This record gives sequence, C-alpha cells and structure tokens, in this order.
Amino acid sequence: MKNRDSCTTEDFESMSWHDVHVHGFRLASFNEAESTADLVFDIDYILEWKQDGCVFTFVVCPATLCFKDAFDLQFSLDYAKPTAGMCPFSINRIRREQIEFPTGYKSYQWVIEIDWPNGEICFQSPGFIQTLTGSPKSVAEQWLSSELRNNS
Repeated sequence: MKNRDSCTTEDFESMSWHDVHVHGFRLASFNEAESTADLVFDIDYILEWKQDGCVFTFVVCPATLCFKDAFDLQFSLDYAKPTAGMCPFSINRIRREQIEFPTGYKSYQWVIEIDWPNGEICFQSPGFIQTLTGSPKSVAEQWLSSELRNNS
C-alpha cells in the first residue's frame, strides 16, 4: 500500500494485515432490503517494516478498513481467558474464499484471524476498501499511541 491512500479487494494478494492493531469497529450504511451493512474497522496499518540489525521500526498510519455489504457476521474475541487487559486487538492474517450463490451472485467468505487476544471474525462481503486517514509515523511499536493517532 506504499504511496497510495487507498486499496481495494483487487489489491488483496499484495497486502498484509499481520500484527495490525484494531482500535474499533462499527456497522454503517445499513441496507435493510438486503440485510447487509458495511463493516468498518479503525486500524493502524503497517506500511513498512524496517530492520537495523536486531532492531525493528515500523511505518504505521491510521486507516479504515471497510468491508462493503457485509452479512452473516460471527465475532469471537476472548479477553477473559488469558486475563488480558483491555487494549486494541491485533490481526494475525485475513483469509478469503470466493463463494457463488445459486442465483449467480458472487461474494467472499472472509476470516480475520486475531492473534491477541485469541479470536476470529467471520463474515461474507463482496469486497473492501482500505483508506489511510492520517499521516504515516515511524515508531518502535506496531501501533500508534492515542496521542500519535489523535495528531495524525
């Protein structure tokens, strides 16, 4: 996603969400006739991993990841079992599988694997758009502090 403000479903194969932190999510743009809504995640997208010897730094930018016309949402996130303090959860990876309905309508089954704390988000959606919403920052962590997010 370097040097671009947004990416779409067509860019999926070239993107990675490993260790991307999620600060919030919401449903938007409800379509009652189709029983769908946009599923929107407020994330810190890692644009670049830099390594200098054993030390890593990251170029991170606030972004929104919006899955259009989502349906069949299943959400599992367990902060209690590992006695995790409340913090943004982090993505391990996002998988997709194309599905076709008897009507000929094509969509994707999406699985967002969460690595901290343990969890998974599953749903169907025909695609996504990810948009950078702030300025990239070079940081020692894989996320932005509240202060850096608010000043982006």
